[in-house]
This record gives sequence, C-alpha cells and structure tokens, in this order.
Amino acid sequence: MTMVEAAPVISDRELTAIIKLVYDKSGITLHDGKKALVVARLQKRLRAGGFRSFGDYLRVVETDPSGEELTGLLDAMATNHTSFFREAQHFEILRDRVLPEWRARGGAGFEMWSAACSSGEEPYTLGMTLADTMTEAEIGRARILASDMSTKALGKARPGVYPMERVADLPREVLRRHFEKGLGAQAGLARVGAHVRRLVTFEQRNLLEVGDVGRRFDVIFCRNVMIYFDRAVQQRVVSMLERHLAPRGYLFISHSESLNGVAHGLQWVAPAVYMRRPA
Repeated sequence: MTMVEAAPVISDRELTAIIKLVYDKSGITLHDGKKALVVARLQKRLRAGGFRSFGDYLRVVETDPSGEELTGLLDAMATNHTSFFREAQHFEILRDRVLPEWRARGGAGFEMWSAACSSGEEPYTLGMTLADTMTEAEIGRARILASDMSTKALGKARPGVYPMERVADLPREVLRRHFEKGLGAQAGLARVGAHVRRLVTFEQRNLLEVGDVGRRFDVIFCRNVMIYFDRAVQQRVVSMLERHLAPRGYLFISHSESLNGVAHGLQWVAPAVYMRRPA
C-alpha cells in the first residue's frame, strides 16, 4: 500500500514571518485570515523545491543571495487579474482629453507607464488606443513602459499571446485591427499585433524599490495595486509616481481605489484620474 506524504503544516511563527517578509519586500498586506491562501499558494513551491517544511523554505528565501526564491515567493502571493479595456472610461479620457492637450502643447515625445501591468492587457490596450488615435508620425514618438513585480506575469505579457476567450468580448473591429488569430498549432489563441507590441517595453520593477527610472511620463496607469497596500505604503508609492509625472501629466488609478488620506500635489480631474499641476 502506497503511503501519501502529508502536506507540510505552517506554524504561526512561520506564517507571521512570511507575512512580514511579503509586506517588507512588496508592500502587500496579508492579514492573519489569509493563512489558507498563503499555504495553498506556497505548497506548489515547496513541492517543486523539495522542501520538507515551511521552515526549511523560509530559511532558503531569507538566505538565497540570488533573490530567486524571494521573487518566487512574491510571485506566488501577487494577484494578477486584469482584462483588455478594463475601466473603459480611462481610455476614453486618454483619447479625448489627454492626447488633444498633448498635441496643443506641441506634441513632442509621448511617454506612458503601465506601472502594474500584470499579464499585459493594460499596456497593450494603451497601445491600441494610441494606434487608433495618433498619426503615424506621432506613433513614432510614443513609448510605453510596462512594469510589474511578478516575473510570472511578465512572462505571460511579453509574447502578447492570449487564449481566444480572453478577447472574445472585444468588438469585432478591435479584433480585426489589433489582433492576429492563431492557426494550426496556434488555434484558439490570439496575438496582439506587431504594430502595438513594438510600442511596449516590459521590465521587472518593484514599486517599493523604484528610485528614478530616468524619464518623466505624460501618463501613468497604476490601477488595482494600491488596494493591497496599507496607508503608509500607498503614500510611498503615490509620492514616487508623482515624482515621475511630467508637468500636466496624468495619473490613473482604479475606481476601487482612492487617494484620500494620501498627501500629494495632484489635481483631481475625473473619478480615479489626477493631473500634476504645471510647474
């Protein structure tokens, strides 16, 4: 009779240590009530790494000089849920307000940052919006930086390939203009068109560790990430994002988020949309 080895059990001390480590390194707050979630998401990593206990795993995470196990831990804890044209009003504001204002100022380079890009739907939607709105000359001056803490999410984002069900609700005209339908071995998949993919550069960045990315942005999207932060971490992230906005640059957050209680010098424009005042 084959004996099935019991799954490792996490102690209160180990749970507290993991919650603190995740908070310190990512800003994500995991309450004690998240014990089942922590165990479920980490058991796969324990099995893959051959760890016999959460204590053994935690010691490796804390001492691994490469940081790979820590990255794996944060990947496991991150929630990456998104969709194309999520909160569609934001892309309408980009099209109808932000871009006309940019043109009126002379239309130099247009810099955008999708600061928590997850599996790529948001930055590619930004690219589609630009492709539908800008002239060919303007597109040549546009760049989109897409960043996320999760290497797993970025691995899904870079190819721009998605199951057909992820794009099934998009208008037919959007699919025609901006997607390629997979054939043969790629049947059932859709790929974002090359004209959109080339606008986007993906980088791994932890918002808590960003100092200066070396440029200022006309638009920053940072949506559905601050809901996982407490007020102190929200303040750190918003201050960092504000520093990276160009004068008259726009910050978009999620409609489920708020900057109430966070100190900033931004001007409210529309629900979940703020602008940095001109210098």
